[in-house]
Amino acid sequence: MSLPASRTPDDDARADVGASAPAGVPAQPRYWALVPCAGVGERAGRALPKQYASVAGQALVRHTLRALRALPQLAGTLLVLSPQDAHFEALVPEHEFDRRWLARVGGATRAASVAAGLAALRERGAQDADWVLVHDAARCLLRAEWVQQLIEAVGDDAVGGLLALPVADTVKRADGSARVDETVPRQALWLAQTPQMFRLALLQRALAQPAAQARAAITDEAITDEASAVEALGLQPRLVPGAWENLKITWPADFALAERLLATR
Repeated sequence: MSLPASRTPDDDARADVGASAPAGVPAQPRYWALVPCAGVGERAGRALPKQYASVAGQALVRHTLRALRALPQLAGTLLVLSPQDAHFEALVPEHEFDRRWLARVGGATRAASVAAGLAALRERGAQDADWVLVHDAARCLLRAEWVQQLIEAVGDDAVGGLLALPVADTVKRADGSARVDETVPRQALWLAQTPQMFRLALLQRALAQPAAQARAAITDEAITDEASAVEALGLQPRLVPGAWENLKITWPADFALAERLLATR
C-alpha cells in the first residue's frame, strides 16, 4: 500500500478554502470587512486616538467607513474597538454605522484584535471559506476601486493577498544611529498596505500559530499585518499593486496631507 504524499503549506491553504458549509449557508463565499480600531496611535501626536482625530471636519474613521460602504460585495463590515473605547458613538453618527457591527473585543496588539474580530465575524454568520478583508482604520483615503482590484486579483487565489506598492526610493539601512550602514537593493521590495484579503479559516489558523512553530520565528509583537502571519505558515500571499494615496495616517504631518488629498476629490 502506498503512503500518502507529505502535505505542503499550499495543501493546508486549499483545505481551508474547501471547508464545507453547513446546510442553508450560501455555497459562494462572501466578503466581509474587518477594521481593527483599538489602537492608541501614539506617533500621531494627537490627544485622541488617531482614528478619532479630525480630518476635513470629521473623525478620520468616518472617511474609512464611507469608502467601505461603497463596496456592494461586502456582506458586512465589523469594527473592532477597545473594550474601553468611549469615543466612537460620540463621533460617528448612528446612521453611518450599524452599532450591531461594533465588537468591543480589541486586544493589546493588532494580531489579538484581528483574531478576536474573526471570532466575532463567525458569531455573525461568516464561514470558513468566506473572504475577510482586513483594513487599517487609519487608511482613510481608501477608494472603492482599489478594493475592487484586490478582489478581482485574489478571488481565485489559494492563499490570498494584499494591496502593496513597489518601493521607488533608494532604501538605506541604519547602523543603530543616524548613519547609513548599507544601501538595500529595492528591486524586490514592496510596501504593504491594506486591505489584506484572506479566507477566514486560513487567517484564524495563521494568527493562532504558536510563534515557536512559525517558519520565520515571528513573535506576536512582530506580526504587524495579516500577511506576515500567513507567511509564517510557509505561504506566499499575492501582491496586488495599490496606490500611493492609500497611505496610513501615522505622523502629525500626515493629517494635513490627508486633508489636502480629500479636498481634491
